[in-house]
Amino acid sequence: MERRVRVIPATVAENSGVSKRRKSLRVAAYCRVSTDDEEQITSYEAQKDYYNQYISHHEGWRLVRIYADRGISGTSMKKRTEFNQMLAACRKGRIDLIITKSLSRFARNTVDCLDTVRELKGLGIGVLFEKENINTLTESSEFMVTLFSGFAQAESESISKNVSWGIRKSMENGNVPIQYSKLLGYRKGSDGLPEIIPEEAETVRWIFKSYLKGDSYATIKENLEAKKIPSPMGGAQWSIATIRGMLRNEKYAGDALLQKTFITDCISKKVRKNNGERPMYYVENHHEAIVDRELFQRVQEEIARRSSRRKVAQRTAKTEQGKYSGKYALTERLVCGECGTQYKRCTWRKNGKTRIVWRCVSRLEFGKQYCHNSPTMDEAKIQQAIVSAMNRLAAAENITEMITRLVNGTTVRWMQNTELDELREELSEISAQQETVLEKLLVNLENHELTEQLQQLTQRKTELDRKVEKLRREKQAASTPDPHTEALRMWLEGHPAALREYDDTLTRNIVQQVVVVNENLLRIKFYGMGEELEQKIE
Repeated sequence: MERRVRVIPATVAENSGVSKRRKSLRVAAYCRVSTDDEEQITSYEAQKDYYNQYISHHEGWRLVRIYADRGISGTSMKKRTEFNQMLAACRKGRIDLIITKSLSRFARNTVDCLDTVRELKGLGIGVLFEKENINTLTESSEFMVTLFSGFAQAESESISKNVSWGIRKSMENGNVPIQYSKLLGYRKGSDGLPEIIPEEAETVRWIFKSYLKGDSYATIKENLEAKKIPSPMGGAQWSIATIRGMLRNEKYAGDALLQKTFITDCISKKVRKNNGERPMYYVENHHEAIVDRELFQRVQEEIARRSSRRKVAQRTAKTEQGKYSGKYALTERLVCGECGTQYKRCTWRKNGKTRIVWRCVSRLEFGKQYCHNSPTMDEAKIQQAIVSAMNRLAAAENITEMITRLVNGTTVRWMQNTELDELREELSEISAQQETVLEKLLVNLENHELTEQLQQLTQRKTELDRKVEKLRREKQAASTPDPHTEALRMWLEGHPAALREYDDTLTRNIVQQVVVVNENLLRIKFYGMGEELEQKIE
């Protein structure tokens, strides 16, 4: 028997998207504008009117819905609500064809565009791109979609680079964008710069001073909530992250650091912390400060001190004593004389009795591996020894001399230091040399030896400028009394009577360090005092 092939002709055009089973084509339209400004909103409305007329003029087409997103970027589909609703309707079999003006309206991400088109094609749903004249149900459509969507993505990347360049230039010019809703103490002033809100500014200063006094983030949080002071966002609850961020925020010192974070690319829009990958811009004296620069700097040093203390946690310590706790004054002040590791407060319970002791963290966590002979210290005995040391200090015969030294020590030190003057003198000499070399170069521009000499002088001048600025800041900071040193001076000037009881607050304010030499001896260092005071434990 002879094989025969009979052709059954197609009844529907290939690019129509009409199923045999369906006489009318359910059509949806998608339109998008990039911004929410008035011009773009007008464009958005015009697109809706256009598609209403366009679909009505096609016989057999029935408008299902016009999906439209406003103010949404085309590089990602995650936040395009209407677009995702349209895809959901497609998956439920409610749409046969989607029409849109161009690929750039549909998506500027090549991968997302192809994935979406392939999914819809698998469902038997075509996408008609008017500008490119592409129907995704045709055989050659995928190549054309890949080509044109690649162009659209490249356009987005180009726009992104131009925007980034504009932002970078704005940063270089010292233009600082500020989110006032998250910045306690400031509001936008009439000149466009931050303006201080007095009552909120007092809260900011109190937070800085409390931290410098020794309070932990948790303690500050509790005190703020107890005082019913609203958070920067206006809530009753404060977070430790908010307080930490405020203490690190240079804006409270009148400065601004720009580009702390950056967007990796225009497609993923992933935000990363800038760890040196991009340049930063530090704008000094941008606006009026709430806290003075010296106080801000001391707080940064205190933050660094608390986080950089011997972190036993680096050796997988279970107690995580690298984390600061402001609950007890002796925390991070009481250290082991053998290994230098801080002591940890422990509670011993035996036979219904409780005993508070302090133990070396290295010895506690690792036995004798890092510390061999550190003793366990009874808290009450340590406290009594500190009280005795304070009484000895206050009763010293040279009390007047000590107070004078506390007041004038840093000033005298800097008066005797000639390094800054020497650097400035060298800078003056280099500037004179630069002028001489420049005059010679004007006569002979092709003299490579002179050019190299000028480069070396310029490099040396830059190095000296940095050193001078560093020393100037150190001198400025040194001329401002440290709050702990000032607290000790005021206490000594008050001629206090002999202390009878241990005072945790006083210890926090005037004691810098307590070294456990052995079970019978402590070395106590007070703020502003060069020498340590040895105190026996009784």
